[in-house]
Amino acid sequence: MKKFLLSAAAVFALTGAAQADELADAVAEDYDYVFNLYKHFHENPELSFKESESAKRMTSELEGLGFTVTTGVGDKWTKAKAKAETGEVLDGVGGYGLVAVMENGEGPTVMLRADMDALPLEEKTGLPYASKVVSQDYTGQTAPVMHACAHDSHMAILIGTARRLAAMKDQWSGTLVLIGQPAEEIGYGALAMLEDGLFKKFPKPDYILATHTSGWDASWDVTYTPGWALANVDSVDIIVKGVGAHGSAPHMGKDPVMIGSQIVNALQTLVSRELNPQDAGVVTVGSFQSGYKHNIIPDEAHLKITVRSYSDDVRKTLLDGIERIAIAQAQSAGLPEDLMPEVKYAKDYTPATYNDEEMTARVMSAIAGHIGEEHVYERAASMGGEDFSRFGRTVEDIPTVIFWTGSADPKAFKAGQEGKGPMPPANHSPFYAPQPEPALKTGVTAMTAGALELFGE
Repeated sequence: MKKFLLSAAAVFALTGAAQADELADAVAEDYDYVFNLYKHFHENPELSFKESESAKRMTSELEGLGFTVTTGVGDKWTKAKAKAETGEVLDGVGGYGLVAVMENGEGPTVMLRADMDALPLEEKTGLPYASKVVSQDYTGQTAPVMHACAHDSHMAILIGTARRLAAMKDQWSGTLVLIGQPAEEIGYGALAMLEDGLFKKFPKPDYILATHTSGWDASWDVTYTPGWALANVDSVDIIVKGVGAHGSAPHMGKDPVMIGSQIVNALQTLVSRELNPQDAGVVTVGSFQSGYKHNIIPDEAHLKITVRSYSDDVRKTLLDGIERIAIAQAQSAGLPEDLMPEVKYAKDYTPATYNDEEMTARVMSAIAGHIGEEHVYERAASMGGEDFSRFGRTVEDIPTVIFWTGSADPKAFKAGQEGKGPMPPANHSPFYAPQPEPALKTGVTAMTAGALELFGE
């Protein structure tokens, strides 16, 4: 059920309907320019840590508006990461983060963020501007490339917002900082920029704002979640040891497939029996690999697990429980100490995203004043992850908010919700094709309105 804002009338009293109309008219007049940018980015997607041309185009656009732009933010960390994973740094791999700064008198520092990378996926939308790109990722794997998560719209919306704010400098005062962030899809881009001194080399923001174009919301709508909005994302690998044997003589070995299966079943009790029912958590085994032949008991199995949570306490309960269960199941099978499972946790996990509640209320009320209260409503928290979280949780005194800009055909979306037809393809689908006009116009209007509200302090 939609939970609408109740304060849009008060916002109109503050901002005035005339200002809302003025912004809407300016965004409409600029739509063709922003749409052409969107098409350019959509036709030319780039994988994580390969976003060189996207960064160049964004830099050119922002410098033309009077921003001071610094590129290559995060390059040193990125190259070290690539070398640690693959032993070399391939051509074209780098940290393509960019930071654009516009100073406009005294006032708050407001940071707006857009991510730039695409996914290794073959596009099947049939759009006239569909991607035909095939590229190597930063590890050397070749794949087709598509902006299936709408980062093309994020870049276009950021530039569209920059165009509006640059033209409205008489209506705000402070410092505007824009981020073009690489490598969101692999969870490393924000970390790379922060490790390169993002908040030390550039003005430290008082507020950080982002939007994400969403195929799970109807066009013309903006949705938001106060408090915990997106989850911690941890990747865990369990190497289950065993003793190989002939399939006809299982008593001669220790079967890692059986032990792994017991681990998979036992892991499901972590959420159902160890978490408070009011707390959210997910433990999903996405891959179970072992053996090569019908009649051979292998000596090893490999489980790949994704773990989702919100609070740090729940995260610790789940991660500690995974290791405890893995070892206990191996012990129950009679394995000796030197054959206990190896449990490996990915070091660079994605932290949960927390939307500051006071900032959320301010920004969403301002947006409602421009696009209408009926188009702005609260949605449930998601177990998806976003490394936008790092900007606020790394420096915990900075309020952050990310909200969703709808992009699905409203009629098809409503029919899908009512069970009268399929839901439209959404993010990460090869068929995902946002409705560009409402997504771009709503995104630019919402980001501009949110920034003006934060500067209006």
